[in-house]
Amino acid sequence: MLGYYNYTVVLTYVGMLSSFLGITLAMGGNLGAALLCLMFSGFCDMFDGKVASTMERTPAQKRFGIQIDSLSDLICFGVLPSVIVFQLNPANKLTGLISSIYLLCALIRLAYFNVDEEERQSQTQEARSVYKGLPVTTAALILPGLFCLHGLVQQMKLELLGPVLLVCMGLAFLTPFHLKKPGNLGKVVLVVAGVAELLLLTVGAGV
Repeated sequence: MLGYYNYTVVLTYVGMLSSFLGITLAMGGNLGAALLCLMFSGFCDMFDGKVASTMERTPAQKRFGIQIDSLSDLICFGVLPSVIVFQLNPANKLTGLISSIYLLCALIRLAYFNVDEEERQSQTQEARSVYKGLPVTTAALILPGLFCLHGLVQQMKLELLGPVLLVCMGLAFLTPFHLKKPGNLGKVVLVVAGVAELLLLTVGAGV
């Protein structure tokens, strides 16, 4: 079978499958469960690089890892968020247009990241410390956060704020500002924030 098979890609595959499940749930109208799938995919993505660093890989395996990670990210943090927001108001053509443009922004950013990362790894073996633009993986925290706020402030209109959020994230994906990669403390903060969102979504406050 084509591909490279080792434990370093397992989390990536699990995250992608979780997001596919989320897509089917969102299309069926179960946005709360779809958001949980999105957050789980974000959790998998947070640690798949750490797992990959524990194994000595060939150059071909490293390049495969870059490609498979970005392809998975497109489904997890491109397709799934766009489907969730689209399902907030599927009859609205503007919502559909914004969702598709968001997905295009995610695609462009991920393709650019692949090129940039391959060039960077050809020059140094050090781990990446700075991102250019907002990583698409932040959708796993930002979008559920919007639904949690809606659960606390019922006056918020998700069918309006959802597309606005996608526009902001799409622009941030393509804007070449430098963003420092979070260290261990930053990851702890992200996990705590994710757990808080998870609790709100689980009890139904954000759905």
